Amino acid sequence: MRVLLMSYGSRGDVAPMAALAVALRERGAEARVCAPPDEEFARLLAGVGVPMVPFGRSVRALVNSAERPSKSAPEVAAELVAAHFETVGAAAEDCDAVVASGLLPAGVRSVAEKRGIPYVCACFQPWTLPSPARRPLPRPGRPFPPGVTDNRVLWKLDAEKVNALYGEPLNSHRAAIGLPPVDNVRDHVFTDRPWLATDPVLAPWDEPEEIDVVQTGAWIFKDERPLPAELEAFLEAGEPPVYVGFGSMPMRDAPDIARIAVEAVRAQGRRVLVSRGWAGLAPTGDDDCFTVGDADHHKLFRRVAAVVHHGGAGTTTAAALAGAPQVVVPQIVDQPLWAARVAELGIGAAHDGPTPTFESLSAALRAALTPETRTRATAVAGTIRTDGADVAARLVLEAIARDERPVTTA
Repeated sequence: MRVLLMSYGSRGDVAPMAALAVALRERGAEARVCAPPDEEFARLLAGVGVPMVPFGRSVRALVNSAERPSKSAPEVAAELVAAHFETVGAAAEDCDAVVASGLLPAGVRSVAEKRGIPYVCACFQPWTLPSPARRPLPRPGRPFPPGVTDNRVLWKLDAEKVNALYGEPLNSHRAAIGLPPVDNVRDHVFTDRPWLATDPVLAPWDEPEEIDVVQTGAWIFKDERPLPAELEAFLEAGEPPVYVGFGSMPMRDAPDIARIAVEAVRAQGRRVLVSRGWAGLAPTGDDDCFTVGDADHHKLFRRVAAVVHHGGAGTTTAAALAGAPQVVVPQIVDQPLWAARVAELGIGAAHDGPTPTFESLSAALRAALTPETRTRATAVAGTIRTDGADVAARLVLEAIARDERPVTTA
């Protein structure tokens, strides 16, 4: 059996697909991953022996490049839909099922529908899924009308935003391959039974049962490579440092943020470990400060005093699983909600806003570095599931065995 996995986004969107690909292989199935053409994704997948099919634009270029404003959100959406039908469609030609995630995979269900194979949409955070219990996350398009507080109305407007972005290109491509038009692109993509690949403790699905969400647990990527020798030497040379990294976030004024972070950590009497990330954080410092590139979070976070990060799903989960206290400095989209969840669980502190100052980050660090927070983080770590990718792999293969066909579009 062959399964096509597809995700367009940052490392936090691609690494879970690598984890699922490995789990499928362990169950005797073949898997390939469609992912953005960024070198680090190719390296990540090659490291675990998973074939990659590149598609779309470089995500790193979209996030960091000066070219970013040159195309509107609808133009980027149309390009992505075309890539779904063309590149992803070709990659699915000999596959028995498709699992899609990342930036709205608007055309992927149509590819599966045309080929008559099962399709699954997976989310790596619960707040994208429509629920009357909360507001929709921000999305390109006209802002919500001021004063509207009815969440059902807001979710209806959210669906209209998605239609404005993806509706015309999606239905044009569907018509070209003989499929009927879709009225509600968002719900069509999610289906009536989306999968939620998050840990039930960190990000539970306890909303009203309006949709049948299948929560598998997080798909945790296991990097078998050892930590770099220079990093090992730094870790062994003193007390556990505080890790500071913002993943794929561009971070305006990155040099100032790096300086502030180093000063705030030092003020707590701690050494500092800074991850360059896509922002290129590279502080200069004395022997108490070390800058690292790509390194496995699951190995590294077990050896740090705390983790200061942006609040991505993967980083939050890795820190929680390691029992490392967290300081979340949220930047965009779902990250403020991850920050709030970390604070609610008592496993760290939520920074107020995306731009830390010495004073604000110092206060957050003081809260995270208390013995009480460490004790709570250790306790929560023992509850985090690590079998999410295997659960998902089993469900995919069961769907193939039942020959589940995609549901007709809504």
